[in-house]
Amino acid sequence: MDGVVEFKTGDGAVIAVEAADDGAGARLVSRDGTVQAARTFEAALDGVRSAAEAALRVFREGALQPDGVEIEFGVKLSAETGAIIAKGSAEGHLVVKLTWSPSPS
Repeated sequence: MDGVVEFKTGDGAVIAVEAADDGAGARLVSRDGTVQAARTFEAALDGVRSAAEAALRVFREGALQPDGVEIEFGVKLSAETGAIIAKGSAEGHLVVKLTWSPSPS
């Protein structure tokens, strides 16, 4: 483990998140390996929530009209930027699953 980023929630709870070194850009450094995030946990996830809402809207309101929509995001948490949608192992960062149920006959 390269270090820990601590996020506080709105009610004051602390969430510790492993901070991996991705080799890009500057690294935050502290004596004990723990860095305090600049945002609350909820604020860090605001952008991801907005992205999920927009994606759901696209698939629910489009011509396909699925019965179910599943959206999977890879999320990377950072002390500086909050939460970003991370690329996955297959170079994708978003998985969408649409389902339809058979019509009753």
